[in-house]
Amino acid sequence: MGPTAELAVIGGSGLYALLDGATEHEVETPYGPPSDVVTIAEVGGRRVAFLPRHGRDHRYPPHLIPYRANLWALRSLGVRQVLAPCAVGGLRPDLGPGSVVVPDQLIDRTSGRVQTYYDRGAVHVPFADPYCPDGRRTLLAAAAGRGVPAVDGGTVVVVEGPRFSTRAESRWYAAVGGTVVNMTGHPEAVLARELALCYSAVALVTDLDAGLTVGESVTQEEVFRVFAENTDRLRGVLLDALAALPTERDCACGHALDGIRLPFTLP
Repeated sequence: MGPTAELAVIGGSGLYALLDGATEHEVETPYGPPSDVVTIAEVGGRRVAFLPRHGRDHRYPPHLIPYRANLWALRSLGVRQVLAPCAVGGLRPDLGPGSVVVPDQLIDRTSGRVQTYYDRGAVHVPFADPYCPDGRRTLLAAAAGRGVPAVDGGTVVVVEGPRFSTRAESRWYAAVGGTVVNMTGHPEAVLARELALCYSAVALVTDLDAGLTVGESVTQEEVFRVFAENTDRLRGVLLDALAALPTERDCACGHALDGIRLPFTLP
């Protein structure tokens, strides 16, 4: 019997390791290798997998991340609940660097990314609420327990990248209701739903997006610096949330494929 895990964290920029005493595992998928080896360890008595979204050496830019392989690899290990920390730009003046948001919506502004497993047959998954409500509640409670102020709800605008937004674009994203802007939240969220996984994001604001400031624009150096300054705080929230996630899934995520005839068998 191979390695197994029931929970997972997909680490974002700057979060290339999470679990202490973890074992490393290479996982094969029909979609090629995932971003990196998967590490597995126990947290609060539960088996947890960790996968760095960009690879430990940050080899994958946002538009080339093997999203399908990543989610498939985690499900094949037995994972059913995923926490997804990510770096974002703030689209509101009150969301400066260091702010934490647990979003409840997303707007997809990517282009050209493969965003489905189902290239055959009529498989239309419900996606009105992209994030697991139980996972969101658990993250918010974990943040509160750590004394980390976290915004309950918000819309992630996911852009193609790898460039940052123009000032006009970021003003537009804010005008249509965006809370934060990011480059990796889609198709990750919808692929998780297509595998009937619970998926919950926690966003760390690393900068005010270009349209909210005058003068200097966003830089990669600044994004990485702010994320590094907040890594320990975010790590604590994630570990507490992993230990507190419900052992039985009562949300709708696990039923996303009910009544749908799939063109292949899920792992």
